[in-house]
Amino acid sequence: MATKAEMIDSVANAAGLSKSDTEKALGAFFDHVVTETKGGEAVTWPGFGKFSTTERKARKGRNPQTGEEVDIKASTAMKFSSSSALKEALNGKK
Repeated sequence: MATKAEMIDSVANAAGLSKSDTEKALGAFFDHVVTETKGGEAVTWPGFGKFSTTERKARKGRNPQTGEEVDIKASTAMKFSSSSALKEALNGKK
């Protein structure tokens, strides 16, 4: 698992940018993803994938320690769907 600092170092080296500029660019990208998906839009990066949101309904759950039933509130979750190009890069062509 790469840490934030490791990711910034790697991207900065690959792009020939300063770590400061790289951190600003990555921060702006992630802020954009959050803003757009919060507004109900999807963010697509061709060849990589699509970020979107999904709604989770309220439901009942169980406390694993006590077995007691608990209410789980409805929520919005981030969803990522990888592109076919990314899947091929990870798994090789079939």
